[in-house]
Amino acid sequence: MLKLVIANKLYSSWSLRPWMVLRAFDISFDEIIIPLRMPDSRDRVLAVSPSGKVPALITGAQTIWESLAIIEYLADANPGKAIWPRDIMARAHARSIATEMHGGFPALRQACPMNLGGRYATPELTDAVAQNVARIEAIWAEARGQFAADGPYLCGAFSAADAMYAPIATRLDTYQVPVTPATRAYIDTILSHPAFVAWRAAALKETWTIDDYDAGHMLVENYR
Repeated sequence: MLKLVIANKLYSSWSLRPWMVLRAFDISFDEIIIPLRMPDSRDRVLAVSPSGKVPALITGAQTIWESLAIIEYLADANPGKAIWPRDIMARAHARSIATEMHGGFPALRQACPMNLGGRYATPELTDAVAQNVARIEAIWAEARGQFAADGPYLCGAFSAADAMYAPIATRLDTYQVPVTPATRAYIDTILSHPAFVAWRAAALKETWTIDDYDAGHMLVENYR
């Protein structure tokens, strides 16, 4: 049985990505949550992840860390499941945009941390944040422009690319960032995916909170 070690579901964007793949593609796994910012959090994480960060996937004696590496392992280990698109060009496109997400958009991620506990007033959108949002919208529009005939997700059917961008969809929603109607439609598609619905429901039941994620933002709707 696979074991996925994750952090708080309210806040952990990187944990959401492989979790959503596992759930969406009906791959059995056990979940281990290590709440962040607790006195023993770092020691517990280091015991399972050499990077000192989660998520980490434990499979037998092997540990795999970093969300994208975990997703690649799951795709290799489950060739019967289209975790990446089957079509070679769609697959290349999905991997390109997923990799860009893995290392990109730091301004948006810093200004709008993932927080599923409520909806907040839109923060000041600096030039760097606005540029990040514009690039994300362009990525989504291009992918949907090419593959919309095959389904409502970035490359048609739900794939790893959608899991990689799911936390971005939550950020744009949580902080009410102005976006185009097409972007809003894709956000709604992600937020209504059964795997994400299950993640959010569990997140809202958590008792752990981290003040840093709420500081500096005006709460306009509390979901908890």
